Amino acid sequence: MPYEVKTYKRVEFAETDMAGIVHFSNFFRYMEIAEADFFDKIGFQLVESTNSGFYGWPRIDAACKYKKPAYFKDRLMIHLLIKEVRIRSIQYAFKFYRQEPNNRGETLLAIGKMTTVFAQRRSDQTMVSAALQADLIRKLEEAPPAMIPTIK
Repeated sequence: MPYEVKTYKRVEFAETDMAGIVHFSNFFRYMEIAEADFFDKIGFQLVESTNSGFYGWPRIDAACKYKKPAYFKDRLMIHLLIKEVRIRSIQYAFKFYRQEPNNRGETLLAIGKMTTVFAQRRSDQTMVSAALQADLIRKLEEAPPAMIPTIK
């Protein structure tokens, strides 16, 4: 049962500000990119439309603590970890690393967290939380606590 995924991404010019530094808001996009990779890895749809409505994962909490900047053309590794699985939600933790040139290791750039709720948008446009599907819960595992970064 997986509890993590590592997603690799090159920083694009459009993700940077006038100083060539990744704009802070892009780290939240990177969290979502890693989440989509995780769902692909376990073989589940992140969003789904059925006769009973549209299902997705709205965010109810997200934060990021920045330690060092990322720059245009940096190669990033976004490490998603499952912190907690509840009846209707998943809480993720993230570590963002820059892969240093010439295999000189990785530099921790930021840590983040995100809580997302499984929800149904009905045909009348109302949204309600829904219980996670049993087959999804069987595919999820919480990461060992020692792996989870803490945002203070």
